[in-house]
Parts: sequence; C-alpha cells; structure tokens
Amino acid sequence: MNNDYIDMIESTPILHSKKCKLIALSIAILLKYSAYVVTILIWVKYDYFIAFFALILNFIIIGIIRAKIRNIAIPIKQQEYPYNDKGIADWYTSKEICNDTLESKLELI
Repeated sequence: MNNDYIDMIESTPILHSKKCKLIALSIAILLKYSAYVVTILIWVKYDYFIAFFALILNFIIIGIIRAKIRNIAIPIKQQEYPYNDKGIADWYTSKEICNDTLESKLELI
C-alpha cells in the first residue's frame, strides 16, 4: 500500500509578459483555425472537391503538430489529461519560448 497517493500535478502556467501572451495566443489560433483557413483558400483557388480532401489532410497534419507540441511541453505525468489548444499553447510558450533564459532574448527583440 505504498502507492496510495496521487502525484501532484502542475497547473497550466500563467504567462506574465505581453509578448509571451501574444505568442501563446497566436499558437492557439494557428492550432485551432489554420486547417479551415487553408481549406477555404484551396476551395477558392481550385475546387470544393479538392478542398474537402485538403480539409481532411489538414486535420491530420494539425493533429500531428498538436501532439508533438503537447509531448514536448507538458510533463509526462500530465499528458494523459485533456488539454485544449490554449492550454497546449500556454505550456509550450512557457516551457520552450518564454522561460527565464529566453525571455531576456525576447526583450531585446
């Protein structure tokens, strides 16, 4: 009965600077709406039949990108919990882009 405890989980990180919030928002918007935008552009340029298959392909590609970002940023013990696009973008931005060493580089930009 030594394993009768629940591991503590980290809450979704809070981003403090406006640049980090803007980066997280842009990643969340890209994860959420890029498949639709690309499909509409293909529909306008080519045909709705091609756009339908492009939509299916875009869902697959964005799903793979979402899974890769999720596996990179979210701790291993918490990857089984469901996260929306904003949560994934906040984790990724806080762990990979806006950590302490890289935040000073962002301020220079």
